[in-house]
Amino acid sequence: MAYNEALAENIREHLVNYGDHIIEKKMFGGICFLYKGKMSIGIVKNELAVRVVSHKMEGELEKHNVRPMDFTKKPMKEFIYVELENERNLPYWIELGIEHAKSKLK
Repeated sequence: MAYNEALAENIREHLVNYGDHIIEKKMFGGICFLYKGKMSIGIVKNELAVRVVSHKMEGELEKHNVRPMDFTKKPMKEFIYVELENERNLPYWIELGIEHAKSKLK
């Protein structure tokens, strides 16, 4: 399984306040972080895989470092890949993924 372990460690550090609500799972050839059992964010190679609530998808896809998650040759609903240019934006992507997970718990 190939993913950026340093990036995974940084995500773990940002998620520490969520305590036992976060679990890690191997998915998509990388690692994903689930909030209360719902996938929120992950890493595939050096890219983030982020779940996004549907009403924010269009705006997120307009960003130059974001593309649809399409490893099946068909874009997956509410999933994006993010080429992280620097880690100062990492909290934004984590919270976007957590927002999606929380929306699925309702």
